[in-house]
Amino acid sequence: MKLRFLKLMLLLFILPLQMLAAELGVTGKQLAALPGVSNVETLKSTHFPEKYVFFIKQQLDAKDASKGYFEQRVVLCHRGFDRPTVLVTEGYNANYALREGYIEELSKLFDTNIITVEYRYFDKSMPKPCNWDYLTVENSLYDLHHVNQTLHAMYKGKWIATGISKGGQTTMFYRSYFPDDVDISVPYVAPLNKGVEDGRHEKFLQYQVSTKENRQKVLDFQLLLFKRKAALLPMFEKYCNDKKYVFNAPLAEIFDYSVFEYAFAFWQWGEDINKIPAREADDKTVFDYWINMCEPDYFTNYNATASFDVQAARELGYYGYYTKPFKKYLSIKTAKGYLKKLMVPKGAENVKFSPALYNHTVEFLTKNDPKMVYIYGDIDPWGASGIYGLPFTKNKKNLHVYMCHGGSHKTRILSFPEPTRQEIISLIGGWLKE
Repeated sequence: MKLRFLKLMLLLFILPLQMLAAELGVTGKQLAALPGVSNVETLKSTHFPEKYVFFIKQQLDAKDASKGYFEQRVVLCHRGFDRPTVLVTEGYNANYALREGYIEELSKLFDTNIITVEYRYFDKSMPKPCNWDYLTVENSLYDLHHVNQTLHAMYKGKWIATGISKGGQTTMFYRSYFPDDVDISVPYVAPLNKGVEDGRHEKFLQYQVSTKENRQKVLDFQLLLFKRKAALLPMFEKYCNDKKYVFNAPLAEIFDYSVFEYAFAFWQWGEDINKIPAREADDKTVFDYWINMCEPDYFTNYNATASFDVQAARELGYYGYYTKPFKKYLSIKTAKGYLKKLMVPKGAENVKFSPALYNHTVEFLTKNDPKMVYIYGDIDPWGASGIYGLPFTKNKKNLHVYMCHGGSHKTRILSFPEPTRQEIISLIGGWLKE
């Protein structure tokens, strides 16, 4: 009897909390009334008076409604209807935007609303069943356009599109397809790749990044890994087996790829050159340092970024590996074609790369001068295939490209020293006041 009473009291206590959590504010009610919007839920925020997560109905094929629909997850951080709106063109899942403390750099700088759109085929925005045919950049841009058009009914001020890495690419592509959807675009560390193995990244890592001395230190550590392969491979095999990783190649080959990846990962994330283990370091120290930087799940045959791998093979492009210094140690004959061999998921094996997206984007940026601010870091390998220094960036009034000295893939506006930092902030702030 006491147990039943306690259960009843607990139920009476929990129900009001659930009702409170489900109760929508003024903005949430307006949001729920928009066409195609469903499952609006209130979220807590330390930075915004109102915050919601919701789903919006999207066509699988933007140009053919008969192909069906899926639900795309969106997170709204509401500051005020009189404020500008930042549209975050996320390239992957949007789980981070659910956090109570979430805020984005531009929103922090300019006191804006934020609309974060999860990319199709990721996490809660995965169509069921999964048909890779509809995972195209063009379809993803129509997703953003639909979100924009739907929420413009509520947010009528200036709009800024922004994203980081693949999200930065998406910001760039979005502007080229729908140039009038937003007033300003700020892509962070956005590559524009020419092929599945673009070719510029390998040369950057071999000849350009940082100093010759530092490049040699990174190469020497890779050589150390190969020279100790007999000792490290059993540790590598145990690690992967304990994690239950599944690969499309033998573990000895995955070992090789993980060593190749080290140089890219090291510079991408701006690691400390002084923390590379010494040549005399014991095997465990060497192994732990390497694995911490190059988690082998990156090469598993189906992981959380499998959707990206499909797009990289189809139209986004990617990078290759320079393997000549390691030739005598390798278990593989060549690293060419590794993306499709190792990482493209089942059902998408026959995807072929098309340069159409690259050509379309270059043509748009050559012929137009949109209000755009590109942000790059000069030790980030992705910057090697960015637009910094390309001919069409010259003599533009509105299109600006900034390269941060010593900056990695983590480079943001606030990473720049003065006076460049204030120059960027003033530029965007001036556009918002027009």
